[in-house]
Amino acid sequence: MSDPRIEMLEMKVAHLEHALQALSDELARQQRDLGELRTRNQQLAQQLTAAHDATAASATAIEVPPHY
Repeated sequence: MSDPRIEMLEMKVAHLEHALQALSDELARQQRDLGELRTRNQQLAQQLTAAHDATAASATAIEVPPHY
């Protein structure tokens, strides 16, 4: 016959192992998502810089007529 206290501890350990695995899986997913978001952020920053540079170059090419 098993001791009920040992059975209770075994159930708690099983529950904690399951929770630990779930947390580990979620952390791995979040790390993957964060890496993808950082890459996308860098791409958007480069696009923004390129658009700003193109706008600045075309703005300086336009001459303002003199006022009379």
